[in-house]
Amino acid sequence: MNTTNTLIASADWFPLVLSLKVAAVATLLALVAGVALGWVFARKRFPGHTVLEAVFMLPLVLPPTVIGYAILVAAGRHSPLGSWLREHLDYSIIFSWHGAVVASAVVALPLVLKSASAAFAGVDRSLEAAASTLRQSPFSVFLRVTLPLAWPGILAGTLLAFARAMGEFGASLMVAGSIPQQTQTLSMAIYDAVQAGHDDLALLLVLVTSLLSVTVLVLSNRFFSLR
Repeated sequence: MNTTNTLIASADWFPLVLSLKVAAVATLLALVAGVALGWVFARKRFPGHTVLEAVFMLPLVLPPTVIGYAILVAAGRHSPLGSWLREHLDYSIIFSWHGAVVASAVVALPLVLKSASAAFAGVDRSLEAAASTLRQSPFSVFLRVTLPLAWPGILAGTLLAFARAMGEFGASLMVAGSIPQQTQTLSMAIYDAVQAGHDDLALLLVLVTSLLSVTVLVLSNRFFSLR
């Protein structure tokens, strides 16, 4: 017991704090993009609809290293976007916690998108039609009728996205690296602890990660049951 208390007291909890921050910001980005895209794919039909949706779902099935490489190509220091950011703003997402946010948001987006699309598709269109007859604008109908009815499903997907962002490793490692006190998240800290032979610390971090994940999954299941 004393050994456990000593380990907890001496552990560096920066990776936990950073993981929560990265996951929260990444989930917020995924929520905004996922709700917008989910509504489009649920309500609109256009040429290439299925193909475009499949493209946005790719992060769900591609290896994380592929996602990380794609981000490096798109926003790395030698890319047009990366060069512009560095030249005009003296800024780069590479080897910063912002890079981990981008990577986590990309891999979490499909979970929000698919949940939001299914939730919007399940909304009773007659209720929206009734609201439209009361001189409500389309945007007002969306905010007052569509979104509240779809919200349980969206929130369930958002919680899953948060859990996915918390556990992101491969893409974040390629984009942000694993720099102690800067970009080292929980998953990276576990990997580094195992590599260094600190099995007790690795086990402690695994237990913390598992507890957080189980809590999020339980909440997600509850919201799925409300749909």
